[in-house]
Formats: sequence, structure tokens, C-alpha cells
Amino acid sequence: MTETKLREDICTLAASLFDRGLTHGSTGNISARTEDGGLLVSPTGSSFGRLDPARLSRFDALGHHIAGDAPTKEMPLHSAFYDTRSQAGAVVHLHSCHSVALSMLPDADEDTFIPPLTPYAVMQLGRVRLLPVFVPGDPAMGDAVRGLASRHAAVMLSHHGPVVSGKTAQAACNAIEELEATAKLALMLRGMDFKALDPSMIDAVVTKFDIDWD
Repeated sequence: MTETKLREDICTLAASLFDRGLTHGSTGNISARTEDGGLLVSPTGSSFGRLDPARLSRFDALGHHIAGDAPTKEMPLHSAFYDTRSQAGAVVHLHSCHSVALSMLPDADEDTFIPPLTPYAVMQLGRVRLLPVFVPGDPAMGDAVRGLASRHAAVMLSHHGPVVSGKTAQAACNAIEELEATAKLALMLRGMDFKALDPSMIDAVVTKFDIDWD
């Protein structure tokens, strides 16, 4: 994919997430690998609803900011995914309401934050780890992701929002939407006697799609 097309795709995907209320104001950030090993990153203080393809932050393959506006303050978080997951071609972070609400509940599961309610939640996300509360922009968020040793494609920042990596920007956005939708389902089902996904189905999905579930 050409860099021009990638810039356009990033802005189109971000606008779609914004228009449907999956993030708001100047919250959220997105990045994607370029063909030369560099990165395109949403600028600091920018809105997903109004990203300009020409003003995206541009990094070279060595991690130097070489063009565009100043990048998001969450760069340590993005860098941690790229450095630990060789298959990561994009990273997206939202402040989506249902997942944030789920993270604030006292019984939130740290090891399997998003319950395996549907096959697609398992297939697109794997096991999602719940991380503690951090001050926005704190490099410790990146350290926490590195500490997971590449075992998770998605994490949830408590009281803050989800962060998901994917092979492409489209894949990362699809997965983070699945995370938010499953968080909404989990909240809707609280206190109800619902039928859980059969463990054999979880195993079958994990095996067929080679998902990290340990």
C-alpha cells in the first residue's frame, strides 16, 4: 500500500470510529506501519473526526520523528506493541464508554478482561489483559505492555480505554470495535442467568485461528 493510501485509510477509519461515538473529543490515537518500516501516527490533541492525512506524524524506521505534527503523547504505548509483536502493523487506542465502564467494576477480571461471550471476541482479540490506572502519557504504560512479552494483541487500560494491535489498520479497528461490543454485551448480561460460550467452542476457535489464549 502506498503511503498516500495509508494516510487516507487511517483518517477514514478514525472518522468512522468518531462518527459512531466510539471515541470523542480529542481522545484516542492510531498508528500504522509504512512500507519502509516507519510509522504514521495521529498527532497529539487531534480529533479522530478531523484528522488531516497531510499532517499525520511521520517516523522513520529508526523511530525518529521526521515530518508532520507532533505525535500523540501515547507513543510509548504504541512503540511497546511494535517492539514486542513483530506481526503488528497498526495500533489503535480509544476511550470507548462500555469497555471503560467494565474496567471500573470491582470484579473486573485482570487476566481475561473481555469474557469469551462470542467466537468473534476470541478470534479477533485473544485474551485481553486489564492493566492498572496510569497518568495519560506515562511511559510506564509502555513498560507494562512490554512486560506481557508479546502474549497479548489487546490490553485494557483501567479507567482509560482499550489498546489493540493488528496486522493492518483495518484489522486493528475491527478488533477494537469487537472489544467494545463485547464489553457492552458483558454489561447488558450482568446479573442475568445467561448461557456462556461452551469451552469446547473456545478451544475450537483458538485452534483454528491460532489465537494466543494461554
